[in-house]
Amino acid sequence: MITVTAVLDASGLLKSCDVRGHAGAGKRGNDIVCAAVSVLARTAQIVLSNRNGIIIRSEALRRGVFTLETEVQNNSGKDYLAAIGTFLLEGLRSVAEEYPENCVITITKERRN
Repeated sequence: MITVTAVLDASGLLKSCDVRGHAGAGKRGNDIVCAAVSVLARTAQIVLSNRNGIIIRSEALRRGVFTLETEVQNNSGKDYLAAIGTFLLEGLRSVAEEYPENCVITITKERRN
C-alpha cells in the first residue's frame, strides 16, 4: 500500500508531500500504481526545483520513500506553486480513487494563527 500524506498551508499552498510504501499492484518494475505515483511526485519535484521564488527540499532515501517540502520566497512563486501543487494532488487523488486497495491519500490544511 502506498500512503501519501500532504500538508497545505493556511492559504491552500502545498507545504509538504510524503509518499511511502509499495502498491503491490504488480511485479516490481511493472506496477502501474507505483509508476503513476512515482512519475507524479518526481515531475512535481523537477518542475518546482527549476522555478525561481520557490525553495524545495526533497529526498528519496530508498525505494518506496519520497518527501517534498516547499517554501515560497516571494509572490511570484505562489501562483506557480498553487498550480503545480494542484496538479500533483489531483493526480495522486485520481490514482487513489482508481486503485483504493493500493494507494491512499490524506490531505490536511494548517489553520491560520
